[in-house]
Amino acid sequence: MLIAGFPAGPWGTNCYVAATGPGTECVVIDPGMDASDGVAQVVREHRLKPVAVLVTHGHVDHMFSVAPVAGAYDATAWIHPKDRHLLADPMSGMSPETTRMLLGGDYSWAEPDDVQELTDGQTLEIAGLRFVVDHTPGHTEGSVTFRTPYSAPDPAQRAEISEVMFSGDLLFAGSIGRTDLPGGDHAAMLRSLAEKVLTLPDDIVVLPGHGEQTSIGRERATNPHLAGMQPAGPDYRTRPSR
Repeated sequence: MLIAGFPAGPWGTNCYVAATGPGTECVVIDPGMDASDGVAQVVREHRLKPVAVLVTHGHVDHMFSVAPVAGAYDATAWIHPKDRHLLADPMSGMSPETTRMLLGGDYSWAEPDDVQELTDGQTLEIAGLRFVVDHTPGHTEGSVTFRTPYSAPDPAQRAEISEVMFSGDLLFAGSIGRTDLPGGDHAAMLRSLAEKVLTLPDDIVVLPGHGEQTSIGRERATNPHLAGMQPAGPDYRTRPSR
């Protein structure tokens, strides 16, 4: 499995490109501001063909380049319906400081030609990869995460990592997403963490929207925002930390 990530734009938003390997179709996850050139570089380097753009949520730092990237490669954009309006009107989800940063720029937004809506628990089979979609409101109403089984050339590494989760702005290394922006809801954030994070195995690698990668086990043990929180739901399971 090939996963290439890079921080893009003034917010350092992590954009990811995932594929089964070089020379194959791929998906692009959260192409934010100034991400188009980085995506093009990864695509050229690994001889990839983007067929889908997955959006964890509609904030401008995660979707700024969705339409350009989708248009350049004739790819389908996937977003939760509760955040779909932000593709064409991202200003409605911005903080005052972000709005001030963008004022005066010659910006325009529109939906890509092909937009599909995500649902909770949906499984996407794209580019030879399988993604499970979890609706995780709190940061925005339509926030989602994407989980995919991890396949590594080294069998030992495969045994250590069962899945990779693209967490958007739900979960970071040592922190969680803010809930003070339009559409944010702290109570919903806590439910999402209890139901969609703490119910997962420790060995899942988390690739967040900002900052360094982490794991479910590391955040369960050390993230102060998860301290004392109990997993919710019938499917709680964990694995011993390695």
